Amino acid sequence: MVKRRERTRQLIELGGLVTKAGLVDLTDDDRAVLLGLMVEAAATLQGEHRDQALTLWRRRGRRAFAESAAEL
Repeated sequence: MVKRRERTRQLIELGGLVTKAGLVDLTDDDRAVLLGLMVEAAATLQGEHRDQALTLWRRRGRRAFAESAAEL
């Protein structure tokens, strides 16, 4: 039961990140587009530019979190 609750929480948080990034609005909640974006990101992470992509995306994510916190 605890593992199920943890998994549910994780899924809710991940959905929140998709929303926070503006992807739901930008894609008009098109699930195929959202999945395509994530499949494309996964392909990038399997390629030779993995480390550069992770560094770039981590910086952008941290900046977005900081901007969001500053708005509060």
